Amino acid sequence: MHPTQLALALLLGLGLAASTGLNTFLPLLLLSAAAHWHLAGITLGAKFHWLGSDVAMVVLVVACVIEIVADKFPAVDHLLDVIGSVVRPVAGATAAASVLTGIDPTVAAIVGIMVGAPTSFGFHSLKAGTRVASSAATFGCANPLLSLVEDVVSFTLSLFAIFAPITVPLLMLLIAWALWSVVKRIRRRETPVSAAAGSAP
Repeated sequence: MHPTQLALALLLGLGLAASTGLNTFLPLLLLSAAAHWHLAGITLGAKFHWLGSDVAMVVLVVACVIEIVADKFPAVDHLLDVIGSVVRPVAGATAAASVLTGIDPTVAAIVGIMVGAPTSFGFHSLKAGTRVASSAATFGCANPLLSLVEDVVSFTLSLFAIFAPITVPLLMLLIAWALWSVVKRIRRRETPVSAAAGSAP
């Protein structure tokens, strides 16, 4: 693989992995569709051709719908975050490894694990942090809105990763900063309320 192609593939995998940290199946569905219909020159590695199959697309559509709907319900969303601590890094590693074509499949898998898994887990941790802070401050009332925003961000980042992978590092920084800012803002609002409750007779 040409160095430029390798760099773009790594950025593509990085962007998709970050997206899986926010929504497990939506980035994989978009990658599957891009590979299936040969969009943006997307091809999959030899061991990952199944990801672009009709069966994979159907399964991912169903899984994606279930995750998006279930994540809008308080308490259920926290359960999904617990499960996501394991599932999302696997999805991130799969996404990152699958787009590394033209290299040994074992090397691609190792790179996918090294790049995709920690990236996905990092964004998943930020996402989970916003949910915990939101649940404490709003009793979960704001969680469905946060979930919708996360779905839109995951979808948008996935599209940019597929069609303009060069933009991925900047977008990842912006998203990470935004998530962290939300956590800090919610915690700042929560502290005065907690202090007032503690001082009440």
